[in-house]
Amino acid sequence: MKETYKFWRFLLHHHSIKIFASFWIYTDLLIYLIFNICFRTVEPLEYYRRFLKENCRPDGRELGEFRTTTVNVGSIGTADGSALVKLGNTTVICGIKAEFGAPPTDAPDKGYVVPNVDLSPLCSWRFRSGPPGEEAQVASQFIADVIENSQIIHKEDLCICPGKLAWVLYCDLICLNHDGNILDACTFALLAALKNVQLPEVTINEETALAEVNLKKKSYLNIRTHPVATSFAVFDDTLLIVDPTEEEEHLATGTLTVVMDEEGGSGLTGAKLQDCMSRAVTRHKEVKKLMDEVLKSMKPK
Repeated sequence: MKETYKFWRFLLHHHSIKIFASFWIYTDLLIYLIFNICFRTVEPLEYYRRFLKENCRPDGRELGEFRTTTVNVGSIGTADGSALVKLGNTTVICGIKAEFGAPPTDAPDKGYVVPNVDLSPLCSWRFRSGPPGEEAQVASQFIADVIENSQIIHKEDLCICPGKLAWVLYCDLICLNHDGNILDACTFALLAALKNVQLPEVTINEETALAEVNLKKKSYLNIRTHPVATSFAVFDDTLLIVDPTEEEEHLATGTLTVVMDEEGGSGLTGAKLQDCMSRAVTRHKEVKKLMDEVLKSMKPK
């Protein structure tokens, strides 16, 4: 009986030590987590710098590592073409609606591609209801420039009857969740949605001069190029990180987006790019000096 008592006393004592040790381990871990959260809130830039010095980021990615990217084509049944793209937590859906319109007077053999990026309060607390904000307008113009400069679609392919009828493609890009790098996600969603578009055969009746649509005979758009955007954030004017999150964009010195097609374009060497930057700096000084001199001469003596 006495031996049994000693055994249980030893077991209880040993178990208490394990519980005590576990308590302190979890307490230290909790204190460490609270400290990290407070430090990140009070000094977010310095918090990031400590990670960047180790060539990694707080989310575990390396500096040149992209977030997981997924795409779902044909997401909207009522659209003529659609795609849903997820870049990490950033989510963009693109719906394309095709309508008839008169060709522009200065280009009677061309149609239209009209992009619009919508950044609503649904995707981030930073945005408000009402007219498009500055960031949405910049994103819309960026997508319009990508369409125009990459020649992803020849607008002549959208002409049905020169001077009379052409296709108008309304490309609505809606951000469902904004966690940075919206330009990359929008470009990808637009490309995937355009490749999903099928337009019916349209002919002009010579007797009535009306358009006749054959819904049974549809064809895909002729996608000429495949532009892909890659965005970077610059930290302390020296470090480049790819696919920045919303927090990283906010803390960065600046951002840079490069758009390439499958042929790679005509790239510049590092030396040539640096030469362009040096010339731009010199030109900036010249123009500022000239402007200061003119303004100074206009001041009353």
